[in-house]
Amino acid sequence: MDELYEQNAQIVYRFLYSICRNEHLAEDLTQETFLQAYKSIERFDGSCKISSWLCQIAKHLLYRHYQKTKREIPSELEEMASPAETAPAPDGRVMAKLELMEVLKDMQKLPPAMREVIYLRITGELTFREIGEIMGRSENWARVTFYRGKEILWKQHKKF
Repeated sequence: MDELYEQNAQIVYRFLYSICRNEHLAEDLTQETFLQAYKSIERFDGSCKISSWLCQIAKHLLYRHYQKTKREIPSELEEMASPAETAPAPDGRVMAKLELMEVLKDMQKLPPAMREVIYLRITGELTFREIGEIMGRSENWARVTFYRGKEILWKQHKKF
């Protein structure tokens, strides 16, 4: 089990953090994920990668956490941009932040599955295959859903 943890803990943590954007919650749920996996390892049938199975467990734990605390799944990401090597002018930063806010607002209008695919791809840095496995769909479905979501956002953003 230690080897399983060493190989997959970072993947599970990044997955959880990409959804909840809370370091402490992601850490706690990563630990809980491996505890649940240990308790139910006999149910792993090998039909997907072990990391995908663990991310499914993590997703269910996160949803259960939000149900218990009567919170909705986060609908906004915190600022995604990393600091640039050369800082833009203050007015450029304001414009970039406003554009980011508009894109994030537009993302909230997307269907939940499409929004989750985009979050997992961009912030979780997961492959389309991993996203498909996590969401119980095909790699192609994840790829097409991401593309369609990106197209919708592009069309919405072009209006400005």
